[in-house]
Amino acid sequence: MSGMASYGRGNTALYQGGSASGIKDPTALAAEIGRNIGEISRNVIQLEKLVKQIGTPQDSEQVRDRVHKITHDTNKLAQDINKDMKTLANLPAPENQQRQMKLQKERLTEEFSDALNKFQTVQRSAAVKEKESISRARAASSGFSEFRDEPKEQFSEQGYSQTAQIMKMENDVDLESLRERESAIKQLESDIMDVNQIFKDLGMLVHQQGEQLDSIEANVENAVVHVEKGGEELKQAVNYQSKARRKNCCTKKIMYRIEQGRNGAFL
Repeated sequence: MSGMASYGRGNTALYQGGSASGIKDPTALAAEIGRNIGEISRNVIQLEKLVKQIGTPQDSEQVRDRVHKITHDTNKLAQDINKDMKTLANLPAPENQQRQMKLQKERLTEEFSDALNKFQTVQRSAAVKEKESISRARAASSGFSEFRDEPKEQFSEQGYSQTAQIMKMENDVDLESLRERESAIKQLESDIMDVNQIFKDLGMLVHQQGEQLDSIEANVENAVVHVEKGGEELKQAVNYQSKARRKNCCTKKIMYRIEQGRNGAFL
């Protein structure tokens, strides 16, 4: 089947050490996650172009097959990223890289949630257009009964029988094709629900980050209360508080995107 989606190295998942890629170094794993998020974004661009063709004169079995293939493969890639994100959240980073790694985790979480939202949007669009196309095809297939109502004098008895037989064969093929397409839609809807589960997992991950934020804010408040300990401590506390507020804003933004994806997951 043509139009197979390309992957980053995460496609050859080994599922070792709790991550899909088998990478245990946090810096390398973060880089792998970033590459695969970019791959999802590129696949979404392909899907958007293909989905626009469904139900138009450019529609074809090949177009629909490519949509299903790229969608299903991208769904698997998203699951790999989800597993790698969980692993990354629990991997210890060297002390001199902890701040940088925290920022990188936040960036990856935001980029992943954004890519998932766009992917799920094109998934839903594909499912809706496929259903509409099948409904039109089923309505058109009823034309065979209208053919049988034509005046018999237009055909010889043998000619009518042969023509009716051919029409029935074609109609049977069309119905089988429609059944295959309906089966493909069920798989597409299953993939949509898989992405919804990833949104839930991502929401839990962000919630954990929020708990870390609460801990930081608690330390800040304690530092401000003990301002008599010196101006340097206060300066450091204000700096931490500023960073905590920025992180809180980022977290709320990510949670909003996740909630959008979860609410729109049902057709």
